[in-house]
Amino acid sequence: MPAREPAARKPDPDRTRRDILEVARAEFVEHGLAGARVDAIAERTATTKRMIYYYFGSKEGLYSAVLQQAYAGIRTAEADLALDDLDPETAMRRLIDLTFDYHDEHPDFVRLVSIENIHQGAYLRRLGTIGEVNAGIIHTLSRIVARGVEAGLFHRSADPVDLHMLISAPCFYRVSNQHTFGAIFGRDLQAPEVRQAHRRLVADMVLAWLRGGAADER
Repeated sequence: MPAREPAARKPDPDRTRRDILEVARAEFVEHGLAGARVDAIAERTATTKRMIYYYFGSKEGLYSAVLQQAYAGIRTAEADLALDDLDPETAMRRLIDLTFDYHDEHPDFVRLVSIENIHQGAYLRRLGTIGEVNAGIIHTLSRIVARGVEAGLFHRSADPVDLHMLISAPCFYRVSNQHTFGAIFGRDLQAPEVRQAHRRLVADMVLAWLRGGAADER
């Protein structure tokens, strides 16, 4: 009896799309939007430019999809923390630590955000769902602060968007500026003892500010 021919693998559009996004992310991180080549992405995914354009419309459409996926990654990590089960101070510290670790472990995310800032956020603004993707972190911060104020632990009703910026800024800076900072001050921001000290510092700083009283407001 002749051997049966192996069944042809059925196309998997979701997997193809994920593969393209993964390779495209690396290409945009390395070369930016202007320097990235769709030919290179097609070659590394064993697909074609035509297929990439079928899924994403254009190189700019692919770049926008990479941006959205990048933001969705950190938002998903935050949502998985189950912070409502923790007391407000522990919840805030856990969220800050996650933010610190995520930036530290995903320098490609930092690079993509920096590239999009070069474009003045133009491609993010075209994403109709980007606000929805990022709304979760603002709701999470609002709930933690409200619980902390109600419990008498926090004495500052912080605007959650301002608080998000306060948390994100040092986490982002120490990754985006690590090389220039190290060249100027001779300090390796990736040294384990420096990393741990900064991790504690960011959380301590934010919690101290939240504990501050109304008399400190200006």
